[in-house]
Amino acid sequence: MERFIQTMEGSNRFIADSSLKTTVLALLLAFVLGQLIAWVYSRSHSGLSYSKTFTQSLVLMTVVVSMVMFVIGNSIITAFGLLGALALIRFRNVLKDTRDTVFVFISLVVGMAVGAQRFATAIVGTAALLLVAAYLNITDFGSLGRCDGYLTCRLSSRPDEFEHNPHAEMAKKIHRFCRAVKLISSREAGESEQAEFVYQVGLRDRERTGELLGELRRIEGLEHASLILRRELSEV
Repeated sequence: MERFIQTMEGSNRFIADSSLKTTVLALLLAFVLGQLIAWVYSRSHSGLSYSKTFTQSLVLMTVVVSMVMFVIGNSIITAFGLLGALALIRFRNVLKDTRDTVFVFISLVVGMAVGAQRFATAIVGTAALLLVAAYLNITDFGSLGRCDGYLTCRLSSRPDEFEHNPHAEMAKKIHRFCRAVKLISSREAGESEQAEFVYQVGLRDRERTGELLGELRRIEGLEHASLILRRELSEV
C-alpha cells in the first residue's frame, strides 16, 4: 500500500517550484490576467443578464484556481482529497448565456496554466483568447444584420375620407428612413376595423427611430404607429 501511494505521488514528472516568491508572483499574474478577462467581458457584454458579481468572480476564479494548482502540486492524493471537498459544495447558479460559460472556462484554463507555472502559455493564451473575443464583438460576428425591428401601422377604416392616400404616404415615409422593408402581415380595413400592416424593417439610422415615428403619426388617416426594435440577445 505504501509503495502504491509513493508511486502515485511521484508519478508526475513535473516538479513545481513552490517557494514563496514564485507563489506570490504566480498569484499576482493570475490576478492581472483575471482582471483582463473580466474587463473584456464587461466591455463586450450585451444582454439583460449582466452581473457585477459574475464579473468579479472571473477575477477571483483565476486566482483561486492558480492557488489550487499550487496546493495540489505533484500529489495525486491531494488532488483526490480536494475533489472530494469540492463535491460537498453545490453550485446552483445557472448561466443563461453560453458566452458567460466560455469566459468561466477561460478563467479556469488561465488559472490552471499559471498554477502549473506555465507563465508564457498563460500570457500568450490570454492575449489570443481576448483578442478573438474583442474581434467578434467589434465586427458583430454572427449578427444577421438584415432586420432591425418590426413596424406596425394601423390606418383608418375609411381612407377615402382623406385628401391624400394615407397608405401611399406611409410607404413613402417608411422607405425614406429604412434601407430594407418587407411586409410580413396585413389586414385590410372592414366596415368597423382598421387596416393594419406589419413591416420587417432595416433602419438607415437607429438613432432616428423617434423621427420616423413622428413623421408617420403626422400622416392624416394613420391611427397608430409603433416600432419594436430587435435585440440579438442570447437570452429571453
